[in-house]
Amino acid sequence: MRIVIAPDKFKGSLSAPEVARAVAAGLLAARPDTIVVQVPVADGGEGTLDAAVGAGFTLTTASVTGPTGERLDADYAVQGTRAVIEMATASGLAVLPGGGLQARTATSRGTGDLIRDAMDRGCTDIVLGVGGSASTDGGAGLLAALGAKLLDAEGGELSDGGAALIRLARVDLSALDPRLASVSFTLASDVDNPLRGANGAAAIFGPQKGATPTDVTELDDALGQFVTCLAAELGESAQPAALLPGAGAAGGVGYAALTVLKARRRAGIDVVLDLTRLAGKLQGADLVITGEGSLDEQSLGGKTPLGVAQAAAAAGVPVMAVCGRTPLTPQQLHRAGFIRTIALTDLEPNVDKCMANAAELLTEAGRMIAADVDESSNGTAVTGKQEHKA
Repeated sequence: MRIVIAPDKFKGSLSAPEVARAVAAGLLAARPDTIVVQVPVADGGEGTLDAAVGAGFTLTTASVTGPTGERLDADYAVQGTRAVIEMATASGLAVLPGGGLQARTATSRGTGDLIRDAMDRGCTDIVLGVGGSASTDGGAGLLAALGAKLLDAEGGELSDGGAALIRLARVDLSALDPRLASVSFTLASDVDNPLRGANGAAAIFGPQKGATPTDVTELDDALGQFVTCLAAELGESAQPAALLPGAGAAGGVGYAALTVLKARRRAGIDVVLDLTRLAGKLQGADLVITGEGSLDEQSLGGKTPLGVAQAAAAAGVPVMAVCGRTPLTPQQLHRAGFIRTIALTDLEPNVDKCMANAAELLTEAGRMIAADVDESSNGTAVTGKQEHKA
């Protein structure tokens, strides 16, 4: 029997590789003859590096400017001339000093540092996985790290951060790193928000970065000034580009990527499934196990479990899900393609204990799945009991 385990992280508990290892341990304890293939995946945000490394990329470290100006070491992944950059490692909420939110002044400069380092290593195909960003600067910091000059009315360079953009008078791209013209960028993002407005970067994502209602208004106006000045440098096409789906991703880094870097936007899960070559690994599989911490309505909108389920369906392989919790009904789960779903909260109702002991519970889930798999004379048949309360 050959089983592919392709989960996302259980946020707050385990990384995707840890989830895969825990489920595999349970499967192998119950059925030692099982061939288990572990393929950690992600949806383009946090966890994308884990997926890339699991697919054979090499983890690389660079010294970059952190979201509040401090120096820090950030990882990205390289394979040949291809690089995978996870913005959160350089410019994310998780790397804020002491966790202190700085909505107005946080910068995306460190992500630009990673792009430059990747080009120094000869990379010409760069995937930008955006998500978990601390900044709302429209990608201005990223561009500054790559040679752009953001100037005020007196010709002085602006300080970093989204709020400073309200004083922007001119964007000078003449010194932008010329190597960018030879690099192909992919923006891996499921966020379809525009840059500005009621559904824009500041209004929707600013509060989780510490922005007050006043800050949101200020940041949105500042992003408007950035668009005006960038359009004066690039041409009027930069104005409608602010309305494109994904322009508001990662505090507006999506906008800089789409306009200046000429990035192609793709759904994060599609990018990761390509990186991991999941489709090829599904050939000859008898079962796929996927999952994430919370299997909910957002998951059905294109997150990792649904992407894996769709890939499994295309390969004609049944798929099960493991999750920390799920509010979805059995009918919704079946419609999504899962023949069985095991929620850890059904094994341990205490949520704190469930999160603290996620690895042990996932191992138990692996044992349960093994028990639910029956050998038949023609190969393998998988039963489809639902194992969750909704």
